[in-house]
Amino acid sequence: MNTARRLLIAAAAATAFAASLGASSAALAVEPAKTAAASPTVVIVHGAFADGSDWAKVIPLLQREGLKVVAVQNPLSSLADDVAAARRAIDDQPGKVVLVGHSWGGTVITEAGSSDKVASLVYVAAFAPDQGQSTADQGKGFPTPPGLTHLKADAQGFLRLTDEGMRDHFAQDLPASATAVMAATQGPIQAKAFEQPVSTTAWKGKPSWYLLTRADHMILPAQQAAMAKRIGARVTELDSSHVPQQSHPEAVAAVILDAVRQSK
Repeated sequence: MNTARRLLIAAAAATAFAASLGASSAALAVEPAKTAAASPTVVIVHGAFADGSDWAKVIPLLQREGLKVVAVQNPLSSLADDVAAARRAIDDQPGKVVLVGHSWGGTVITEAGSSDKVASLVYVAAFAPDQGQSTADQGKGFPTPPGLTHLKADAQGFLRLTDEGMRDHFAQDLPASATAVMAATQGPIQAKAFEQPVSTTAWKGKPSWYLLTRADHMILPAQQAAMAKRIGARVTELDSSHVPQQSHPEAVAAVILDAVRQSK
């Protein structure tokens, strides 16, 4: 065999090997994407006196597990407006959704979660109304939580939490430097929204998880326990203020991941 022919055969072999290696690498690269695509998207609905960045500590923990996460930005102008924002986020996902709601966001996901795309619901220190019930209705029969005495309304009827309320009652287990930023960036909510009832109750037909916060000054732990029992949720209790997503992000992520694993 002459030298030219040997070189030609060697080049062909090298090309074939490179192509084979490239195909194998491509297959390996596709596998995580397939895994992520097979998992539900986590759609998070924030509560009053906050925005989507309230979940900035939990989102990376979920993304680290290969999950797609979408944080809804609620207008907080009415229940209907917030439900519409959540539904847009749900409808935009290619597959199933694990829908998470904090506080007021629990009322929102109770209605928005009726979508066929929603596989399960996660309530984090959240309201869980029954059909025809408003957020305010759920406090009847319970003492007024201390945090609610620190609300201030503007001329248009939007409520804000005072700096003291944020520091001592909303997020009392966070440093003052953190609560000062939370007070400055909070999302005011239209007071009338709390009086607007839900027309559907997604938790009646879908599995639910509930993270109960035992040091909560905004929704009393006893009220949370009653709501969690009514909806038949799998309950996790945590020694936390009203914002465990900020003070105990790993524990919150663990509850959401449990819902994701059981919702594939």
